[in-house]
Amino acid sequence: MGRAFEYRRAAKEKRWDKMSKIFPKLAKNITLAAKEGGSDPDMNAKLRTAIQNAKAQNMPKDNIDNAIKRAEGKDADAYVEINYEGKGPHGVLVFVECATDNMNRTVANVKSYFNKAGGGLVPNGSLEFMFNRRAVVEFELTEEIDLDELELELIDAGVEEIDTEDETAIAYGDYTNFGVITQAFEDKGIEMKKATLQRIPTSPVEFTEEQLVDIEKMLDKIEDDDDVQAVYTNIL
Repeated sequence: MGRAFEYRRAAKEKRWDKMSKIFPKLAKNITLAAKEGGSDPDMNAKLRTAIQNAKAQNMPKDNIDNAIKRAEGKDADAYVEINYEGKGPHGVLVFVECATDNMNRTVANVKSYFNKAGGGLVPNGSLEFMFNRRAVVEFELTEEIDLDELELELIDAGVEEIDTEDETAIAYGDYTNFGVITQAFEDKGIEMKKATLQRIPTSPVEFTEEQLVDIEKMLDKIEDDDDVQAVYTNIL
């Protein structure tokens, strides 16, 4: 796996450590999932996964229930999912996924983060070929799991590879198989620590520690924005 896995993991842990920020983002994911596929988790795999991810972050049940109920109200109709693409310091490529009730506010904010860092937005679609959209499931390696056997069994569900780091494993597959893959984990009784759709860079670039300091400053500002749901880069 090397530095790419370590960077993504460390960056993820660093940026999702503030409960005041993570709960609203998780709640918005739940609301959008319920709005899209219905409020019954048993009939909505996307909602079921969003709830599971929230529980993994110790989000209270009341917050989860309220997020689902919000999908049935008028407020949910105002939310729009939109993506922005840009180039940041030292040429880093950045893909930003947002969910907003005010597109003018969101694009102005995201644009300012890039501009202040010496970068800028690029036309949507410009970076699509630079990232592969993947279904990503993180789970804990227990003594009961035979990883080689599990990987063979999950191939039929669409899992293409499994990376490991200490006692953690991450399964990757095409994003179109997300529902099938997560269902396969549920059927096998394997608890998923997190299941998401991510954008993995096709040609990751290695930056120096000094360059990463500049890049991280911009990424922190972007990810602190309440409208931003996820941020992906081409950092190795």
